[in-house]
Amino acid sequence: MKKQRYFIRNIEAGTYLEIFLISAVASILAIRAYLAITGYPQLGNSDLHIAHMLWGGVFMLIGIIALSMFLGKKAQYVGMICGGIGFGTFIDEVGKFITQDNDYFYQPAVAIMYVTFIVIFLIVRNIQTRARYSRLEYLMNAIHELEEVAMSDMDMEEKEKVAEYLEKCDPDDPLVAELKNALGKMELVPVSEPGHYVRLRTRLGSFYRNIAVTNWFRWVIIAFFTAQVAFNLFYVFVLVALKMLNWEVLNIGIIGSLAGELEKITFSDYAYLVSSLLAAGLALWGLLLFVKSRLSAFKMFERSVMVSLFLTQVFVFFQAQFWGLAGLIIYLLVYVALRFMIDRETHAILEQNPNVVGENADDTGS
Repeated sequence: MKKQRYFIRNIEAGTYLEIFLISAVASILAIRAYLAITGYPQLGNSDLHIAHMLWGGVFMLIGIIALSMFLGKKAQYVGMICGGIGFGTFIDEVGKFITQDNDYFYQPAVAIMYVTFIVIFLIVRNIQTRARYSRLEYLMNAIHELEEVAMSDMDMEEKEKVAEYLEKCDPDDPLVAELKNALGKMELVPVSEPGHYVRLRTRLGSFYRNIAVTNWFRWVIIAFFTAQVAFNLFYVFVLVALKMLNWEVLNIGIIGSLAGELEKITFSDYAYLVSSLLAAGLALWGLLLFVKSRLSAFKMFERSVMVSLFLTQVFVFFQAQFWGLAGLIIYLLVYVALRFMIDRETHAILEQNPNVVGENADDTGS
């Protein structure tokens, strides 16, 4: 007997994860902005205080109901949006539930939220990519996509996706043969107009991709990492010279200001420094590799950005709280641009050397 599998991965999980995270982050920002504008009002009376965490529970309940009681992609989208809003509303009050005095403005709260989202992302990505999809998973995903047929809502794009999944299934499975036969007889509807979110994401993606693959933008990225290395080396010099070696300096300009800050340096500052140095070291390595191989340099830059996203930004959010969003957005844009550049360089190398395996393309890049 075949071993029964209890969990079948959804190939479209990345899309649902994106919707969930965007909804969660948007809800946190909206709540914080509303409370700041309105002066942090409280819902209740002298005896009761209805925390907005409870509304998060309501939204998560709506998401669970949508996902468990209804079929179809629209129900999944509604479930993930409501679940994301609910989770964001819930975790926004994390500071109140880990402190003795119920401190909503607890400084590490924003860093805790950021780490939570990073952990969720890494777990889902690990589940999604830890192994190749099996034939059974492709078959289950194909059947899931065929739900659109029953609703008379399958278009050509969805049909091609199902056909691709079925091609990767067990060819000896009689169910696969029947589904292929039925797929060829299905009536299709015109490709539906994408929603506002999809259109906006597509336009922004196309616009950014067109910019990211230009030669001048490549030098912007190099200048960005050069500035990152220079700033971090300067910070280390001031730290070592002024703090550890007790050097006396004139209280002028940025050096004097930084010297004052170093008098009250904390563990989070040192942690930020170490992670920043690691990111800067990888960036410097990438700059040195650029003469030999652009592809190798871009991959090293990518590692530097990943360190910044997964380590440095945690301490940035700890220190600056929501002001750290500016740096996060910049690093995300740089990461997306690097992915475009890496793909472009890889394709160019493979076109020139068809026999080169993709993973080894950077060995021949120039």
